[in-house]
Amino acid sequence: MNILDKIIADKFKEVELKKSIVPQSQLEKSALFNRSIISLAENIKHSETGIIAEHKRRSPSKSVINQDQNVQDVVTGYAKAEASGISVLTDGKYFGGSLDDLLYARASVKTPILRKDFMIDEYQILEAKAYGADAILLIAAVLTKKQLEYFAKFAKDLGLDVLLEVHNREELEKSLRVKADMIGVNNRNLKTFEVDIQNSKNLSPLIPSEFIKVSESGISNIKAITDLREYGYKGFLIGENFMKTNDPASAAIKFISELKSHK
Repeated sequence: MNILDKIIADKFKEVELKKSIVPQSQLEKSALFNRSIISLAENIKHSETGIIAEHKRRSPSKSVINQDQNVQDVVTGYAKAEASGISVLTDGKYFGGSLDDLLYARASVKTPILRKDFMIDEYQILEAKAYGADAILLIAAVLTKKQLEYFAKFAKDLGLDVLLEVHNREELEKSLRVKADMIGVNNRNLKTFEVDIQNSKNLSPLIPSEFIKVSESGISNIKAITDLREYGYKGFLIGENFMKTNDPASAAIKFISELKSHK
């Protein structure tokens, strides 16, 4: 069993336990449930930089990345840097995140927030809405074509944006009829955790123009972004490059400022 299989097996257990503790009806009564979302897709489309800055404490590939910074300080810094969006990891066991992180982030910024987790049940989409997310991530590697279509529609009906993540041609092909706003190409192989930015370049011509193209993982310098823009990418999800520093907020401010001034 690879790491992705382990994560998903644990996620099923986690979601079933949560359902037994907090019923769907309670999520729907959340003060945030009926708030109007701020579209991540529209923000990226009209942004100078397209940066989605991520809050991530650890990962299976890198173990601890940054356990010292609180989420409020990090996301406030990302907003100050004028990131197009903020990604908040909410998986606890493997990434050290929580729904509380999402809630604290929502209370701190007006920037669109992506709930990043391994979504395997509509209950998690309701959680995302109840805790203040503006968008969710759907991962083609762990969902069937029917699940992708159903979860995307469920999210859109709640007013949420959908970022659909693919890793290869096969996953992309099964995603083309999904009513997502954005297609994200993950440059990290979720089974081996090896990273290759060429993956985004290879898949770019196969992504229909109605989707906003987002490149994820392994983006650590301005040149990578300028190269990817040539392939039609407008969004760039960056996590470890900021979070691995002692001051992720300052790192994001410096990076985005340099990107804006780059000709």
